[in-house]
Amino acid sequence: MTYDVYRAPSSILNMSKILTRTILLVSFVSLFTDIASEMLYPIMPVYLRSIGFSVLLIGILEGVAEATAGLSKGYFGNLSDILKKRVPFVRGGYVLSAISKPLLAIWTFPLWIFFARTMDRFGKGIRTSARDAMLSDETTPEHKGKVFGFHRSMDTVGAAIGPVFALVFLYFYPEHYKWLFIIAFFPGLIAISLTFLLKDKHNSPVHQFTSSPVNKPGFFSYFRYWKKATPRYRYLVIGLLLFALFNSSDAFLLLALKNQGISDTHMIGFYIFYNLVYALLSYPVGAIADRIGLKTMLITGLVLFSFVYFFFGFAASTVVFGILFLFYGIYAASTEGISKALISNLAASSDTATAIGFFNSFSSIFALLSSSLAGILWYSIGPKAMFMVSGIGVFCVVIYLFLILRKRKG
Repeated sequence: MTYDVYRAPSSILNMSKILTRTILLVSFVSLFTDIASEMLYPIMPVYLRSIGFSVLLIGILEGVAEATAGLSKGYFGNLSDILKKRVPFVRGGYVLSAISKPLLAIWTFPLWIFFARTMDRFGKGIRTSARDAMLSDETTPEHKGKVFGFHRSMDTVGAAIGPVFALVFLYFYPEHYKWLFIIAFFPGLIAISLTFLLKDKHNSPVHQFTSSPVNKPGFFSYFRYWKKATPRYRYLVIGLLLFALFNSSDAFLLLALKNQGISDTHMIGFYIFYNLVYALLSYPVGAIADRIGLKTMLITGLVLFSFVYFFFGFAASTVVFGILFLFYGIYAASTEGISKALISNLAASSDTATAIGFFNSFSSIFALLSSSLAGILWYSIGPKAMFMVSGIGVFCVVIYLFLILRKRKG
């Protein structure tokens, strides 16, 4: 009697080769960190108002925090490449972000809140570029879409779980905001623990150590990468930064729901729905992008963004909002990880963190400008005008990227 040896499906075997131990660890670290962060995201403005912060002070706080994160992404990405290390930046960044959560609840003095919130964003600035470079180091160009898509999927699963927990907790314990900040420390602690299982790739060209002394760069030295970068990188980043200028904070989408009389519970529900769509589609969209081309998928996602924003100002029913948030989730899955995969493909392996950090840094600054401009349009003309300007602006960016990327092969 003969027995057939069981063989696992080739797709599962291929996935196990593509998603290495390091990629899985980094993805789970992001998942637990986002559970903690997104648990607090919907209630942060409400909590700050409850402890005496004005809307203006909240705006200044978030502006300072995001500017800190944006500028530090470039510097620490460059430093990661120079020191040829990833793990210390990844671990250190997640440690700072985790510690900052309970600090926001311990003492409510404004300067302390500024310190704690800025620490959280500074941690993000330290880790982001090195983490993305670590993902890039672990794979090949033909699998970048899958790898970055999988990471975004896990990250976004956390972004869906966090608000659900906050919603359930506040249902049973209304206005007990401080406890959420304490609870958020624990998934952050799990994330920190997982970073101790990460190791740098000492055998890769990026991580070979040298006996010669290393001169640490100046804080803005990563600006010089622009001259060193390839023309293809520069053209792509110009397009992505133009998109960032029209891509205002998601808070405006939630505010539009409130303007239509939608309850807080349903508002958070829409945000959870968007994150679920984003999470479920990030990996399969990344796999499709590897087949049809990262550039094609990026442009497709931006077209969806333009569609969603243009019509968001006209939406007036929960069904229409549901459809728009569905397409918004597809847009996010088609652009967030894909853009980083594209950038990493256009940079030398020794400059991956610097290239991603340069983009991340300026993208954060442009996002601040975008939200400020959106706020001015919202209050001076109206939400419909703000959404239409964003939609039309991004469609112009789509035309630019289509023409440029079609001419610039590779």
